[in-house]
Amino acid sequence: MKLGTMSELPDTLTIGELSARSGIAASALRYYDRLGLLESDRSSGNQRRFPRSELRRVAFIRIAQRVGLSLDEIREALSMLPEGRTPTRGDWARLSRAWRQRLDDQIHLMERLRDKLASCIGCGCLSLKRCELSNAHDVAAAEGPGPRFLLRE
Repeated sequence: MKLGTMSELPDTLTIGELSARSGIAASALRYYDRLGLLESDRSSGNQRRFPRSELRRVAFIRIAQRVGLSLDEIREALSMLPEGRTPTRGDWARLSRAWRQRLDDQIHLMERLRDKLASCIGCGCLSLKRCELSNAHDVAAAEGPGPRFLLRE
């Protein structure tokens, strides 16, 4: 194991170490590695070794999933980061700019959901005939699949 010069921390982590540090199960890390979301090398004993910088990628993946982004979207974003070196603040800023609209759209949708549900639950109408979210006789089907009332502006 090669030690870093300044911090005396190893340059690479085993999958168990990455799992312990990130809070993500080793099976999920293997899956992310297989999907190309993470970078790893193999030791002489054929064990995965992850660069320490992959901790940032795992944190990014975890947060992106928590806000509802798909693994495909995450993979596309991570493909913008450089290979073979630790991403810089500028690299992360470019990724962030590319995602800004997507995140703004997600925030807007979550606010609409919160507000619609709060008004529906808190309105006191107790009537599905007047409820904004009711879909009597499936009239929303003509607008397409999914939660049409929440998705329309």
